[in-house]
Amino acid sequence: QVQLVESGGGLVQAGGSLRLSCTASGRTSSTYVMAWFRQAPGKEREFAAFIMRNGGTYYADFAKGRFTISRDNAKNTMFLQMNSLKPEDTAAYYCAANTLSLRVGLRSSEYDAWGQGTQVTVSS
Repeated sequence: QVQLVESGGGLVQAGGSLRLSCTASGRTSSTYVMAWFRQAPGKEREFAAFIMRNGGTYYADFAKGRFTISRDNAKNTMFLQMNSLKPEDTAAYYCAANTLSLRVGLRSSEYDAWGQGTQVTVSS
């Protein structure tokens, strides 16, 4: 099993930046694909970005050009650098991992390990 713990959330003004971290423990060799999702109050959880173990990445449209996903396999840590934040980015951000296959996906059902979430609040 893999356990995921997020950190780095907080309150920031519009236009500011935050860097989220997700540290994995347990069977970290099986974290084939890792991703960030977010969920705003009253809304469904939505995909933000994923990164493969070889470094390949993919972003949701809202994240392109503003967010950068990266990972340090040696430290079992994934990051999400968020720049030019907007009030609509306010949400709980979740780290996820697909530990069962190399298949990449944009749906939350395609990930089997989840962190507890970290809150990001962007004030206008």
